[in-house]
Amino acid sequence: MSAVSTSMHLYSLTLLPPTAITASIIGQFSGERHQEIILARGTRLELYRTDAAAGRLTPVFSTDVFGIIRTIVAFRVAGSSKDHIVIGTDAGRLAVLEYKPEQHNFVQVHLETFGKTGVRRVIPGQFLAVDPKGRATMIASVEKNKLVYILNRDSNANVTISSPLEAHRARSLLYHVIGLDVGYDNPIFAALEIDYSDAELDPSGRAYQEVQKTLTYYELDLGLNHVVRIWNEPVDRSANLLFAVPGGADGPSGVLVCSEGWIHYRHMNRATHRVPIPRRRTPLDDPNRKRIIISGVMHKMKGAFFLLLQTDEGDLFKVTIDYTVVAVQGVKIKYFDTVPLARSLNILKSGFLFVAAEGGTHNFYQFEKLGDDDNEAEFRSSTYEKGSVGDYAPAFFYPRPLQNLVLVDIVDSLNPLVDAKIANLTSEDAPQIYALAGQGARSTFRTIRHGLEVTELVASELPGDPTALWTTKRSSADEYDAYIVLSFVNGTLVLSIGETVEEVSDSGILSSTPTLAIQQVGADSLVQVYPKGIRHISGEKEINEWEAPLHEAIVAATTNDRQVAIALSTGEIVYFELDDEGQLNEYQDRKQMDAPVICLSVGDVPEGRVRNSFLAVGCQDSTIHIISLDPDNTLTSLSVQALTAPATSLRILSMPDNTFEDQSKPAVDASHTLYLHIGLNNGVYLRSILDGISGQLSDTQTQFLGPKPIKLFKVTMQGRPTILALSSRPWLGYTHSASYQVTPLVYESLEYGSGFTSEQCPEGIVGIEGSNLRIFTIERLTENIKQDVIPLTYTPRRLVQHFTQPIFYVIQSDANTLSPFQRQALISNSRNQSDYEELPTDEFGLPRAQGRWASCIEVISPLEQDKLLKIEFEDNEAAFSVAVCSFASYQRPEVDEDDDEERDEEEEEEEEYDEQGNPLPKTYVVVGTAKDVSLIPKRSTAGFLHVFRASADGKKLKFIHKTELPDVPVALTEFQNKLLVGMGGVLRLYDMGMKRLLRKAEFRSRNISNIVSIQTAHNRVIVADNQQSVTYLIYRHDDNRFLPVADDTIARHTTAITQLDYETVVGGDRFGNVWVVRCGDKVSHDADLDNGAGLLHARAYLDGAPSRLDTVAHYFVQDIPTSMHKTRLVPGGLEVVLFTGLQGTIGLLIPFLTKDDVVFFQQLESLMRTQDAPLSGRDHLIYRGQYVPVKSVIDGDLCERFITLPAEQKRSIAAELERTANEVERKISAIRTRYAF
Repeated sequence: MSAVSTSMHLYSLTLLPPTAITASIIGQFSGERHQEIILARGTRLELYRTDAAAGRLTPVFSTDVFGIIRTIVAFRVAGSSKDHIVIGTDAGRLAVLEYKPEQHNFVQVHLETFGKTGVRRVIPGQFLAVDPKGRATMIASVEKNKLVYILNRDSNANVTISSPLEAHRARSLLYHVIGLDVGYDNPIFAALEIDYSDAELDPSGRAYQEVQKTLTYYELDLGLNHVVRIWNEPVDRSANLLFAVPGGADGPSGVLVCSEGWIHYRHMNRATHRVPIPRRRTPLDDPNRKRIIISGVMHKMKGAFFLLLQTDEGDLFKVTIDYTVVAVQGVKIKYFDTVPLARSLNILKSGFLFVAAEGGTHNFYQFEKLGDDDNEAEFRSSTYEKGSVGDYAPAFFYPRPLQNLVLVDIVDSLNPLVDAKIANLTSEDAPQIYALAGQGARSTFRTIRHGLEVTELVASELPGDPTALWTTKRSSADEYDAYIVLSFVNGTLVLSIGETVEEVSDSGILSSTPTLAIQQVGADSLVQVYPKGIRHISGEKEINEWEAPLHEAIVAATTNDRQVAIALSTGEIVYFELDDEGQLNEYQDRKQMDAPVICLSVGDVPEGRVRNSFLAVGCQDSTIHIISLDPDNTLTSLSVQALTAPATSLRILSMPDNTFEDQSKPAVDASHTLYLHIGLNNGVYLRSILDGISGQLSDTQTQFLGPKPIKLFKVTMQGRPTILALSSRPWLGYTHSASYQVTPLVYESLEYGSGFTSEQCPEGIVGIEGSNLRIFTIERLTENIKQDVIPLTYTPRRLVQHFTQPIFYVIQSDANTLSPFQRQALISNSRNQSDYEELPTDEFGLPRAQGRWASCIEVISPLEQDKLLKIEFEDNEAAFSVAVCSFASYQRPEVDEDDDEERDEEEEEEEEYDEQGNPLPKTYVVVGTAKDVSLIPKRSTAGFLHVFRASADGKKLKFIHKTELPDVPVALTEFQNKLLVGMGGVLRLYDMGMKRLLRKAEFRSRNISNIVSIQTAHNRVIVADNQQSVTYLIYRHDDNRFLPVADDTIARHTTAITQLDYETVVGGDRFGNVWVVRCGDKVSHDADLDNGAGLLHARAYLDGAPSRLDTVAHYFVQDIPTSMHKTRLVPGGLEVVLFTGLQGTIGLLIPFLTKDDVVFFQQLESLMRTQDAPLSGRDHLIYRGQYVPVKSVIDGDLCERFITLPAEQKRSIAAELERTANEVERKISAIRTRYAF
């Protein structure tokens, strides 16, 4: 992809939406009795339904609200049978939503404007609470403002909302707010607040130290229609969370206030009770670190309730309250289980716990028991009534594996996605994405590829290489298939399907000849088509033969349960049809084609009819003929379509298609459309609409599937007909979310396939791969991304690939974490070594210690799905950067006398040779580390560059030496066989030495403060700074100098960049923006003249570069980009920009090739903004220009919502564009198919 002008226009698409969960809620949103879960992910709302029998979460619906979802709660107004949703976003509006199952969509019920847009500290939206009885909701900001809305319903059972009631408190900071359960008394909201009035006026800071945090009750008086503060009491300054205690008839009401190390029960006019937060009894425990509660959930049962609260180590504690009608008698806490750190917890009435994890996969657990009958120590508030909290010794418990919960399902997540590389290590048609995701011990190295995950059931070797196969029933009444029929070059093999698969000889099928088609016809008959004839086998095993004419052979055949059509080698079409008595009768006439026939297809017989009306014929002259099979005009040609290559396979198939709404054509089935699927010899797949009356072909869509000729087969998945397309790899065509998708299967390449049904596998596929028979099934059509996972040790930071080998080097580091050396030392010094049992870190996390770092580098082989080597860094060093470098000058057999004297003392190393006996160039892995790093404030005692030499296969690393640096090396890259290092605001060039790296050049600038990424091309170096955007430099060999060429006009907080061409860079910043900047052609040309001689005396502008960069494009993606890549994603596709985001987003920027496309999609985007306004109430144009106005980028996610709109709305928008709805949909689908998936 080359940016040839500043008039570049891009099309933004999301391949994988954010997987980080902001919040999760449960409720009966469909109005049915079962509970559902709604997840808020970035800007998306996702609805999941639980399958209690299978213990699985199933995605139901997902939509983009085009606004940053900050918080979400569910409520149910009195008398209603379903729950509604309130979301707080950056729109400055309160949105009340309802899920309409009949529309399969969220509907905006109310939209109340209360403030400015954006995430601001004084604009409500950060906190949202609702009265448990659904009578009111409070939305609040971090500072000062709180608004209360009264919720009710009218006579038509519609939800109503009042004007906002103010509960503002000047000079106050809010930490948390909840709705208090008070039964049907006036609603009360409890808030954790700080009044900073005195601290603001005291410059000495003494008043700040004395500021008290308070628990405040706000009561909504429904009679007087106003909000008042009715109670205010100081709490511990470390208090961070509140949890409501059931009230009314269900409990004593009140709140649990969670602070460092303690949980307090508080309520107005009630005694206070407190219990400690137990800590793990282990020699690795830091006695100075206090635990805090980070999430929790309250669950009510019949006549009882309990709370599950989670600490910052992942431990769940069950909290119960003993109470009478008049008073609370005590609070009890005991260890329950340990689960991943959660953003939110949800307990379902069906006995499941959903954990929305902070990082890594989200887990779905089933309750085995409630922890009432175990031997865990229980701590009671009566023990801690007197004195201060400092008077009591800590409470301890012993962590253990899960006892009360069992993991039954997971929701995959890439959050946080730290770094990624794109490579085609498996030599497939499309590259794979290799990503680092997760945090701590739950981190993973992931291989991400486009495709449906396959579950293999059977893999069996056959006596030869079959050329084709079929599955068939014995009779039409059978539920499952009875035979697998395999055709070989010289015969046919029939296998029976049962408890075992074995050969049968009494099926009546001719085994001495290859087979062209097998079909169950009529009530209980079979038809076998072979090169010399047709065999009709009745249920009583009576055989009728039809023989081909002399010196002619059958070359193609197609069948359904009532019709058979064959093509002879002379080009004649012979048609047979089953009569009412079950006999197969030949039609009196034959159809002579103008060219040899390659393939045929007749569709299934429609319900209520006796035949299919069309026969599709593919000829060698690259044409498709549609021939009528109606009795009035049998074998009459209806239409012809020319192709770019001969067709190798055809399938007429009626498929569900909610998008077909062309009213100008005769009516077709409301939910199904008749399609002709065409596979070409050149690997192109076509799908055309076949008119059910006239037989005309229209609305053809194409997709390149691979270099091999395509074979098409009908299979059934999830009760719907789908297409299995086989080329260089298998593909599945199916309808999902109102659109037709063609997705590859992550499986072996198959030569032939067929649908398969048995008692053990109701919906499967059987295929041939060489001499192997494979049976498999596809469980989830909703997930078209396959991920292979390798667990890592610590939080990953960066990865880099070996120059020539399919090997990755991954650096990892965790702050405030004990390294293995420190852990071993603590265990050795412990008095009770024998009692210590090491816990699996992926479940219980890594041991923590303030100021300590754990860090390592691991060698990963994605093809072997294994970790090959791990090297731990000692002395409290943490790795932050890694690069692969060749250091070519160090590998020369002769050393220049002018070079450093260290080059003369070359150490003896084992030489490695290729197959021709030539010495292989050495590959070095350089890791940038820092010692005693503090993140806040930012400081370190020293930086280092560790140099390792990789073996020829890249699987081993040998330490060479390390070089000390004055700062943290954050960015490393190879540059002209040397190493470029970015540390702080300094750019240095190093070469290899015997005992250390040798500094060759250095560049400093006041406009560069912290280099985070470096890109190179020829003599040009592009430096990305985390505060000052990008700077273009030129390297002069003559005097080893870097000279600035151009820098940006906007101070962007850059996180990742990549080059599009020599002058153009695409990057992202930490505020969620993606942008493209370009160096002017003349500036770039002049910089390269005479190796930048003209820049030696160029006048700098504001102590920066002499020239400025031009902003070509700018767009807000709402996720922090962590990597940028220029790549091709699909076979035969063009180059695109792929970016990954911290929350797990994978997105694309696609360049437009024609001005017509730009104009079309600009108009479509503008119409969609007005006709399909965002649910959040956010203005779409302002949302995409959150910090800088959007420029030269079109929102493809918004354009693709056109496919999901009602038919009338589609026609209205299409009319504005002077096109039909089908044409608009085809254009939207084509751009994704051509570039992405």
